[in-house]
Amino acid sequence: MANHHRSHISTLLILLAICLTTSSRFSAAKDDKYVQQACGVTRYRSLCVHSLSPFSGSAKTSPSRWARAGVSVTITEAKSVVQYLIKIKRQVRNRWRGTRNNAALGDCIECFQNAIDELHKSLGILRNLNRRTFGTQMGDLNTWLSAALTDTDTCLDGFEGQKGRQVRLIRGRVSRASCVTSNALALANKLASTGLRATDP
Repeated sequence: MANHHRSHISTLLILLAICLTTSSRFSAAKDDKYVQQACGVTRYRSLCVHSLSPFSGSAKTSPSRWARAGVSVTITEAKSVVQYLIKIKRQVRNRWRGTRNNAALGDCIECFQNAIDELHKSLGILRNLNRRTFGTQMGDLNTWLSAALTDTDTCLDGFEGQKGRQVRLIRGRVSRASCVTSNALALANKLASTGLRATDP
C-alpha cells in the first residue's frame, strides 16, 4: 500500500514537471515569435533577435515598446563602445602618438559621445509619446536616430584604409554598434508607420 502511495505521488510529480516544462516552452515559443515579428523590419535581423529577445515578454506586439527597447539597447551598446575606445586609447597612447589612427580614435570617441546624447533624446521622445503631437515626435525621433547612425558611420570612416590588429578590433566593435543603431531606427520607423495603439501611452 505504501509503495502504491509513493508511486502515485511520483506519477503526479512527473506530470507536474511535464506540465510546467510544456508551459515554459510554450511561453518561450510565444516570446520568440514576438521578437521574430518585431525584428522582421530590421536590416540585421539575427542581431536584432539576439539583442532584443529579453524584451519579448513585455513588448509583445507593441511597436512603441519595441522602439523603446531598440533605443535602450543601442544606448547600452554605445556606452560600452566608448568605454572600450577609451581603454584602447590608453593602450596605444605612445605607439599611435601623432598618427592618423590616434586622431581617428579621438574623433571616434567624440562621435559616440554625441551619439549617446542623441540616443537619450530619442528615448525621451519614446517615453513621452503624445497622440496630438505624434507626427512631430516621429520626425524628431527619426532626426536624432539618423544622426546617431551617422556618428557611428563617421567613426568608421576615420579608420578607412588603415590596418593592424587594434584597428580591426575597433572596426568590429563600432560596426556592431552601427548595426544595432540601424535596427533601432528601423523599429522607430515601424512605429511611425503604424501609429500609437489604444494600449500605448
